[in-house]
Amino acid sequence: MMQNDHKRDYEIDVFTPDDARGVAQLFREVYGDEYPVKIVYDPERLVAGFKSADYIPVVARAPGNRILGFTSMYRSAPYRGLYEIGLSLVLPDYRKTPIAGLMFRHSIRVAPTVPGVDAIFAENVCNHTYTQRAAVIFKAIETAMEIDLMPAAAYEREQAASGRVSTLNVFKTFVRKPHVVYVPEVYEDFYRHVYGGFDDSRTLCVSADGLTSGGSTEMSTQVFDFAQVARVTVFEAGAGFEAAFDAEEKSIEDSHCAVIQVWLKSSWPWIGAVADVLRTRGFFLGGILPRWFGEDGFLMQKVLTRPNWEGINLYTDRAVQILRYIRDDWERTANLR
Repeated sequence: MMQNDHKRDYEIDVFTPDDARGVAQLFREVYGDEYPVKIVYDPERLVAGFKSADYIPVVARAPGNRILGFTSMYRSAPYRGLYEIGLSLVLPDYRKTPIAGLMFRHSIRVAPTVPGVDAIFAENVCNHTYTQRAAVIFKAIETAMEIDLMPAAAYEREQAASGRVSTLNVFKTFVRKPHVVYVPEVYEDFYRHVYGGFDDSRTLCVSADGLTSGGSTEMSTQVFDFAQVARVTVFEAGAGFEAAFDAEEKSIEDSHCAVIQVWLKSSWPWIGAVADVLRTRGFFLGGILPRWFGEDGFLMQKVLTRPNWEGINLYTDRAVQILRYIRDDWERTANLR
């Protein structure tokens, strides 16, 4: 419905195929052709993504189908029922209006009505606290931090960052799935802190098993050249995990990445042994990723230079405590190498 307030010359609505060209124009007006997620420039691909439910966008639409703002829920995790909310943009002339908050609110209202959307998450940047405040309003819960995820160059136009930018990951559950989570002993306090305030229930078991001598090791790496980030998803950590991981990390060296992230499964009784292997290689705590693999995942990360700790701005006490756990572990793992 069109906003009743006469000052608002736009409506907040779910994307339709007729909006696709306006979305491309919006991103070109703000970013030129430099936005790293190229689907927003391709109307046919965006419409196809919408029809397959890989993308569930919301727009701020002015008369004449002019698109003033855009955000989307989209599949980015291994589990198809977990959607990320992001790709958010508002025309500069409208950034002092409530468009951004209204689009997020509409997305969260829509999400439970879409079959297959079990949960959503967002990577809220930490060079400011605006999106973190919105997450609190919509009752999303902090569970992890990706340290130095984005380069300062991504915020160059607005001069909004003096170094690499970390993100605070927040999750919101729509379809509950209680299950067992195995906990690396070294991170037990962290797990209990995070799950203690979560919106779904978990049974925590300390991981006591050693690395399995059976099964295969399966992993896949995706490199994001612009961000200088490599993401390694470990689907199975079986026989030969250490050698397989070392080979994978060596292959990443040629990509000149500043950050390496590793996504693990909390359903492994031996996840503690896997975490120990990574810690001796300079990886430190990242956090918990609810429903990442259908069941929960766990993030570990390595930053190849000193992290930009001073550039991290946080809104809630819970987020501040998560950062304390992460920074303490970064300091501890530096002594293990």
